Amino acid sequence: MMFKNDTEAVDALRVKHDELLSEIQKVIYGQDEIIKEVLISIFSKGHCLLIGVPGLAKTLLVNTIARVLGLHYKRIQFTPDLMPSDIIGTEILDKDRAFKFVKGPLFANIILADEINRTPPKTQAALLEAMQEKSVTSAGTSYKLEEPFFVLATQNPIEQEGTYPLPEAQLDRFMFSIWLDYPAHEDEMTIVKNTTSDFKNEAKNVISAEEILHFQELIKRVPINDNVLRYAVTLAAKTRPGTEHAPAITNEYLKWGAGPRASQYLVTGAKTHAALHGKYSPDIEDVKAVATAILRHRIIKNYKAEAEGIGVDDIIAQLMK
Repeated sequence: MMFKNDTEAVDALRVKHDELLSEIQKVIYGQDEIIKEVLISIFSKGHCLLIGVPGLAKTLLVNTIARVLGLHYKRIQFTPDLMPSDIIGTEILDKDRAFKFVKGPLFANIILADEINRTPPKTQAALLEAMQEKSVTSAGTSYKLEEPFFVLATQNPIEQEGTYPLPEAQLDRFMFSIWLDYPAHEDEMTIVKNTTSDFKNEAKNVISAEEILHFQELIKRVPINDNVLRYAVTLAAKTRPGTEHAPAITNEYLKWGAGPRASQYLVTGAKTHAALHGKYSPDIEDVKAVATAILRHRIIKNYKAEAEGIGVDDIIAQLMK
């Protein structure tokens, strides 16, 4: 991939993004916002947490995105008896009586970690190390994971029985927390019509792993104005109760705010959002476009907010005004 300059590369990225979107939409109906957020996350080198009730095609979505991106894909079903070695891999004795490392399902480009809150903290921690370090450790040896490496973890919000909720420090590893809702009525008509007939629509690969890595590096070079940078950092600071930037709503309803990683993701997310929409530098609107999905799992409401039924998304909306 050779471009004369970065502006030409941003133009190419926007075209690729539109192609990716239309390919994915052949298979996934009515989840356009979700698809866009997942693509922003991939080009930003982030990971996603998908929260939604069963049957909303989360697995199909990830499967389709992996096919369109031409990436190696693995699905791991998290269960209470899953051990770290089940996902990382394990040392075995081969026929020559020598130890050999057999790679686990984490050695892929896109990982669907299904129902991550169903597995004990030890196994969750193994996945989170891989997300953060892009490597895994087995028997004292470190193994690099192939890039691009992207984790989409799903959580079922209904069943809390027998689950292990992710601690806040671990939720922080996810760039986006995306809420999947039921499809609109017309979209559901299309879904049911197409999935209960012999209709077939295959999504084809439109981008390579090398191109994805190239575009991820491009995003880092996208310039950002100081006023936009200040807006992003201040927005994250506004979520921290008892600090100088905290407005009344934060002090009244929040117990805990977002850390510096949120500011970093707000800036990277805004750059990616801008580039995917053909802009060469992000503005405040680009920060706002990604803010809710970045902040919602990083701030913790207090009892007063719970009692008054005030949602995290409502608080974020107020902070952006």
